[in-house]
Amino acid sequence: MFDIVIATCSECGQRAANEDALRVGGAGATRYAVLADGAGGHAGGAEAARRVVDHVEVALRSAATAFAGDHLTQALLSAHVALQLEQMGARGRRRMHATVIALWLDTRHDRAVWSHVGDSRLYRLRYGAVDRVTADDSVVQRMLEGGILTPQQAQDHPMKNQLLAAIGMQDGLEPHTLAQPEPLDDGDAFLLCTDGWWGALTDAQIAGTLSDADTTQGWLDAMRALILAQAAPGQDNFSAIAVWVTDPAESTHPMADRDSTMPAPSGCG
Repeated sequence: MFDIVIATCSECGQRAANEDALRVGGAGATRYAVLADGAGGHAGGAEAARRVVDHVEVALRSAATAFAGDHLTQALLSAHVALQLEQMGARGRRRMHATVIALWLDTRHDRAVWSHVGDSRLYRLRYGAVDRVTADDSVVQRMLEGGILTPQQAQDHPMKNQLLAAIGMQDGLEPHTLAQPEPLDDGDAFLLCTDGWWGALTDAQIAGTLSDADTTQGWLDAMRALILAQAAPGQDNFSAIAVWVTDPAESTHPMADRDSTMPAPSGCG
């Protein structure tokens, strides 16, 4: 049984309000991390993100003894229906929706499952390699997959923020859920983040800040510093959750020498 250490960070950037929301916690032998990025008029984005993470959290806490990808899928679908119903007759929030990424861990059997909708991402770092384990529900992602764009062209494409799916949109929804739980490995590091976060960082920067960090919060702080250093005009809200998997006999940094103890979960900004 591994220890799970979590840290969070969520900031406004150059926007007037923060429309990201996140939840972390656990029930029984499970741990969860949920992150949403909202959009909508009249503060609808913030409301959408909050409702989504609240709804998914309640579902995962109640399903703690039934760890399975199907339960995670149903949690996202239930949030989708609830947000659609919430918008009925609400003029200012009629178009509110949110992306979501959820990571669910079974600490009794050391395994993980995840699901997402939209362009909030999950990265897994293992043995120094960065693996983006989610694919964006976006026009640009489809163009990349079709060979129409190169990764370099996609970075600044004018349609980079155009989503094909999100929680609360009027269309049907198929969350992208891992078919079968995957085993955790000692030293695994997960990064859940909104597009305001990943859009400002390269894979090399994500990996490099991890290799230099002694704590989960230190890792987030280092990435946050890189984002702020860019001083990008109109910087979007940027939010992330860092999750480290460690051997309790060692309580260690996932990429460095086994000699530092990690802190309890904490926040940023």
